[in-house]
Amino acid sequence: MKFLKTHLIGCYVIEFDRYSDSRGWFSRTFCSEEFNSINFNDAWVQHNHSFTAREGTIRGMHYQKKPAAETKLIRCISGKVYDVALDLRPNSPTYLKWHAEELSADNGRMIFIPKGFAHGFQTLSDNAELIYCHSETYQPEHEMGLNYSDQKLQIQWPLSITEISDKDKNHPFISVDFEGVII
Repeated sequence: MKFLKTHLIGCYVIEFDRYSDSRGWFSRTFCSEEFNSINFNDAWVQHNHSFTAREGTIRGMHYQKKPAAETKLIRCISGKVYDVALDLRPNSPTYLKWHAEELSADNGRMIFIPKGFAHGFQTLSDNAELIYCHSETYQPEHEMGLNYSDQKLQIQWPLSITEISDKDKNHPFISVDFEGVII
């Protein structure tokens, strides 16, 4: 496993070592000892699987606020997506900066998104499936979102948007109080 740093502190792209033979290939997708090297010692307490039928669909930008802030590990197992991590930590040097990564079944990459980040993606193919690992269980009272089209964030979505839920379309635009905290 290779942990590739992004320009966002604590956010990594993960590449696997694939062991191939005539049957196909094998790859380890998680090892607690290896994840300790990036200071991740939490347990994965929830796993989710999403399917998105249509290319150009956006899901996001989602996060859970404290005390339910969560780390996410995301992998595309079918199709491909443009996956976006957005730093929402007010004291971070990369506050309100984002990183995008193409995740696909072919490239086998994952993205590790630490607590204090929002996450979203746009499908780059029909029939895209993602597997998510979460360090916290879903708690609707702590669920938050930011508007995918907020000009303050300047996220560069690669395709015209074909579908987005009403909920995601109506997430608020960013507003920062006097202490730099997103509200």
